[in-house]
Amino acid sequence: PHQSGLVPAYSAESDSEDEGAEKDEKEGRLTDWVKLTIIDGLSLLCQTGKRLEHELKNKIYSYIHIRFLDLSNNYISDLSPLAPMTHLLWLKVDTNSVTSLKGQPLAEFTFLQWLSVASNQLVDIEGLVGPSLETLILSGNSIQKISGLQSADFANLVILELRANQLETTSGFDLPNLRKLYLAQNFIKRLEGLEKLERLITLHLRDNQLETLEGLCSEMKSLQYLNIRGNAIAEGDALRSLRLLTNSLKTLVIAENPIVDTLIYRPSVLILLPQLERIDKETITLKERTEARRAIRDDRAESATHTSL
Repeated sequence: PHQSGLVPAYSAESDSEDEGAEKDEKEGRLTDWVKLTIIDGLSLLCQTGKRLEHELKNKIYSYIHIRFLDLSNNYISDLSPLAPMTHLLWLKVDTNSVTSLKGQPLAEFTFLQWLSVASNQLVDIEGLVGPSLETLILSGNSIQKISGLQSADFANLVILELRANQLETTSGFDLPNLRKLYLAQNFIKRLEGLEKLERLITLHLRDNQLETLEGLCSEMKSLQYLNIRGNAIAEGDALRSLRLLTNSLKTLVIAENPIVDTLIYRPSVLILLPQLERIDKETITLKERTEARRAIRDDRAESATHTSL
């Protein structure tokens, strides 16, 4: 059953424009499973005596009722010893040596709701399953293409983080229930396949290679936050697709694009999206909104005149 109130140690939910701190150094990592040290917050176990604590360090896999497990910062490449832990709700294996999810025991974790495999050596997501997953973090890998993320297999997924991979397109996300998608620091040049993200609220595309926003679509009727900071948008015409988001978008982050240096972009954006509440870090002022509305009225009047002629 659904477990509410699970608070992960690492969250992708912040709309902060900073991408996070550097990873800890790898010094002192363990080289085999037998010597694994259990860290704080491992499970729901109560305080134990020294004997049980010693056994837990050496026979971790016999404790099949563990709910929360963090094995980050080791040299782990094989997760198969975790297969008996079918009651896991939360699993973090960041900064290890996992090269593939194929053959890993993810199908055994039927109750797993939060999974982070950040900063490993993944090149694809083949083998990834998660019928109960709500949050999935795959940042800091070398994933080049998304395939297999189907709504039928990930019906409960609402937060997906793929920062700092090698994606060139947004194609491959068939996840109509997804709420937040983080794709910063990839090589994305094209927006594709977004029509399937009907309930997406946050789309984070900072530090990619977008020259246009073509690919945004009216099916994204729930989108409220769009971050395209640090891309290659240089012309006002490249923003026209924003018109398709007039019923939902509230915040647009567009700083560090060439257009910012060549165009007074705030009025132009506000004419396209008069319902916006914030552009970059600045809230829309009453004066800006009034001027935008006047410009929209003048434009409509001019269009009507040309039509009558």
